[in-house]
Amino acid sequence: MTFAPRRAGPISIGQKRAGTQEIRDFFHYLLVDFDPFLGEFEDVLLPFSFFISLKGRNASLLAITTLEASTSRRGEVFQPESDQETPSSSSSSSSRNLAPAISNLSSAPMAAPQNAPPQPPPAGEAEVIPGTRRLYDENGNNLPGDASLLKHGDVVLVPQPTESPNDPLRWSLPRKIWHSFLVLYIVGLTAATSNNAGSGADGVNEEYGISYDAFNTGAGALFIAIGYWTLLSSPLVHLYGRRLGYLISMIVNIGGLIWYARITNVAGVVWSQLFVGAAESVGEATVQLSLLDIWFEHQTGSVLGIYTFATAIGTYLGPLIGAYVSSGLGWRWIGYVGALICGGSLIVIFFGLEETEFNRDRYLTGNGERYAAEGSHPVPEKTFAQASARNSADIEGDPAAVTATPEVVGKEGHLAETTGTDQGSMVSSTARDRMAFSYSRRKTYRDRIRIITPAPNLRGTGFKQYLFRLWHTLRVFTFPAVWYAGLQWGLQNICLTFYLTVQEDWWYGPPWNYSAAAVGNMNLPTLIGSLVGCVYGGYGSDRFMLWMIKHNKGVMESEFRLYLMALCAVVFPTGMWLFGIGSARGWDWPVPYVGLGFIGFGYGCAGDLSLAYLADSFPEMVLEGMVGVAVINNTLAMLFTFVASYWIDSGMENCFIALGVLSFVIMGLSLPMIIFGKRTRRWAKDRYMRFVDIRDGFSK
Repeated sequence: MTFAPRRAGPISIGQKRAGTQEIRDFFHYLLVDFDPFLGEFEDVLLPFSFFISLKGRNASLLAITTLEASTSRRGEVFQPESDQETPSSSSSSSSRNLAPAISNLSSAPMAAPQNAPPQPPPAGEAEVIPGTRRLYDENGNNLPGDASLLKHGDVVLVPQPTESPNDPLRWSLPRKIWHSFLVLYIVGLTAATSNNAGSGADGVNEEYGISYDAFNTGAGALFIAIGYWTLLSSPLVHLYGRRLGYLISMIVNIGGLIWYARITNVAGVVWSQLFVGAAESVGEATVQLSLLDIWFEHQTGSVLGIYTFATAIGTYLGPLIGAYVSSGLGWRWIGYVGALICGGSLIVIFFGLEETEFNRDRYLTGNGERYAAEGSHPVPEKTFAQASARNSADIEGDPAAVTATPEVVGKEGHLAETTGTDQGSMVSSTARDRMAFSYSRRKTYRDRIRIITPAPNLRGTGFKQYLFRLWHTLRVFTFPAVWYAGLQWGLQNICLTFYLTVQEDWWYGPPWNYSAAAVGNMNLPTLIGSLVGCVYGGYGSDRFMLWMIKHNKGVMESEFRLYLMALCAVVFPTGMWLFGIGSARGWDWPVPYVGLGFIGFGYGCAGDLSLAYLADSFPEMVLEGMVGVAVINNTLAMLFTFVASYWIDSGMENCFIALGVLSFVIMGLSLPMIIFGKRTRRWAKDRYMRFVDIRDGFSK
């Protein structure tokens, strides 16, 4: 892909210094034309070029030129010149939520007088910012909208389903539930198999003399495999379909578990955990994408809440089940039982899990005309009506979730009566902008369970496209929301290592003298707490969002969810202190168990809220965003895994006090995100648009 050079606009500041324009052009070439990735930081680095030439001169000159550099990147016209750069129109081609999410906002740029700062948009208009959109009018009532928009009750569905018989958004409710159950089952299973290795540590130590430090090293290898295999495998999802990743995950997991069952040395511990970690990587990003393929935006919090709870089930029940298996059958059967379960699951997944990849851009063009799925000619209106009627019997609508508004809204906002002719004109105008259909046949069962569903534009084996996508994915680390979500999830994995280590190393001895099964049962309070946290951060955050939107004059801001992090920022650190101090001082079980419940609550709601915030902010970047989160949180977890035992041995009480303070600080980052989150989304808007355009452009 080539990037055409862009001429930098002139600096209208009255008296220009000689050489300033040349320096600006030179820096622009270095930052944008020479390397597009470095161009992402033009706003930050470009003002320094003026400082070089204007050092010791008029300070206001620097301020004005800096303002120009930053506002021009947001799409605002700083000078009314014809060759000034305007927002890219190509960004309208994004495939999922981008266009519907901003359909009620106006983004026309404004011309400002020379040397004057940009003015706010006129009344009634709003700047287009990802994660911000209008859902209701200023009085909290439903927008008149388009009669063709599909709704769930009062909520307009985003994204709008097409009329293609292969659109996963049009699946029946039982079909959606079955698909969700399968992918969430994979999440729970892989989380369980990646957390049960410690249950056999005593047996391995007794039989082969392998130290517990070797299992800490294996845990570090596990986190490395989870995070970086998520990154390396992410391009496969768009090039070869979703199913391939799930099948590979099950096969790799079987190999890792059998390897664990046949451990004889330290290398076996490390390599088995590398394979098991690679298997779990599918639950770090692909699962979220598969879920959002079939559910709508207003269901995001609830869906991700269930996903987080599935992760918690595997994380906390894995050690519990492993402890019972080890006590009853021996430590080797932890691996064998897991491999048998994964083998049976592989068969069910192969025949029961459908492909959900669906390219909406193939059924709706930017100007609203419908095109045949494989052709390039507009569809005649008569043919559209006939085909729609013919296909309607094939579309699996969900009566409880998808209903079409039958009314046509008149110019004055009143409902207009429709005749047969009126309905035909409605199809040729407003409906044509919102809905689309496919001439393609309904996929057969064999098509829906193919191992590989190649992208329509896959070139050859797709190796070059794979490398391009892999490099392109690294750009997600320039988005603050990705770092915020990564830190929240990373905190959970960091603390998980510490309290599981204390359970396994301290509660076997006095004053508790727990058995392996009793130590496994200690995960039940955290599981119960995570259930409460997932309901709070999932369904509760969805309801809170709707309430906040109506009290914000009908405008949604993705930061609304983060208000709920306040409770989490208090409960989770308290849980760390109760459990850590109670374990260090030998308190009776009730207080440490309450602490574990508080920890579970934080695990459930912090992960759910942070991931939902990221998905709300950049809905077209779900997979890549989750990949970035996986890399950040697993890298942090890996680093702390190697120091956990040493830190605990140096003083458990002080260790958990410090972890509680660290938890409060990291969760407290929600406050600056609430205050400055919209500014960061505005700052990242152009890069987000370019990210989606480049990603979809090279693959089309």
